[in-house]
Amino acid sequence: MTDGTEPIRLTDEQRIDWLRLIRSQNVGPRTFRALINHFGGARAALEALPALARRGGGGASPQIYSRDEAEREIEGARKLGASLVAIGEADYPHRLQMIDDAPPLIALRGHTGMLTMPLVAIVGSRNASAAGVKITQRLVHGLGEAGFAVVSGLARGIDAAAHRASLTAGTVAVLAGGQDRVYPPEHVELLEAILPTGVALTEMPLGWEPRARDFPRRNRLISGLSLGVVIVEAAKRSGSLITARLALEQGREVFAVPGSPLDPRAEGTNGLIKQGATPVTEAADIIAVLRPIMGLELPAREPEPEHDDVAARAEPAPDERSRIVALLSPTPVLIDDLIRLSQSSPRVVRMVLLELEIAGRLERHGGGLVSLI
Repeated sequence: MTDGTEPIRLTDEQRIDWLRLIRSQNVGPRTFRALINHFGGARAALEALPALARRGGGGASPQIYSRDEAEREIEGARKLGASLVAIGEADYPHRLQMIDDAPPLIALRGHTGMLTMPLVAIVGSRNASAAGVKITQRLVHGLGEAGFAVVSGLARGIDAAAHRASLTAGTVAVLAGGQDRVYPPEHVELLEAILPTGVALTEMPLGWEPRARDFPRRNRLISGLSLGVVIVEAAKRSGSLITARLALEQGREVFAVPGSPLDPRAEGTNGLIKQGATPVTEAADIIAVLRPIMGLELPAREPEPEHDDVAARAEPAPDERSRIVALLSPTPVLIDDLIRLSQSSPRVVRMVLLELEIAGRLERHGGGLVSLI
């Protein structure tokens, strides 16, 4: 930790409870935080899930990750050489804690000490050009000489070039699947080469095969770990542009390598520069922007139990619940606006949102926005 606070340390029982809660149906990182804040602990939140789903209009109780499943996952990770690290613990990357949908638990494998280094993400086209690979190598070597390590997504093309060029200095491979489900499969050997000096990181469980929707989730971790994100090559519709957007939402710096207007792989990067991204032709361009902000840390976002008493946890009145639900639609709305328009207390509104979410009827967005599914 770099903000002067003491890191936490979960007990074995707490780690099992945390894992069970985050792996349970309809519980994502934001929901996990809301549940911990309201109920004061993972075990109490687990016990409350069936009742929350019923009150939220769910047709069936949510699937709750069993203790046996949690114990098997922890043991499987241990056999693989991975550890499950909770937000707030010493090995949890500090900058990642700052994002509002930080994973409560991440699986880490490799040389975890290098996560304390200043990190820069480098991502780009899977169909990389020779010029794109060459500039990636130059940027990585320059960053390494200045004491920076590189984060990327282990994908083909620019990602793989960034990892290979940073094997000596240290690199973080963020996986879209489980620690035992490397994608693409031909990069298993590359990941093994990364681990002696670098880290493999994922929020997904062992055995999880990555799907299309898992890659944007992975991308938020790539940007969340980093001081800034460098896009080397990106077509007009590219996953790398999703990473750039997420970086902006997280308050990270965005850099782009300019390219020929005749190359479709430069259309996305040139567009980012037009929108205000910092153009990059050498590592010094990145370092000049990042050096002044390296010591400026935002406060980490950690669960803060509310210590409600029994009366304060009471079920919302039926008219309150219906009034709040009526204000919701598929269009995202601010939670603050729901509180104001419903004329209910923040505690009641948060409880109704939890009920809807556990019932599978609500989606949380960034910036305090929610919508009906």
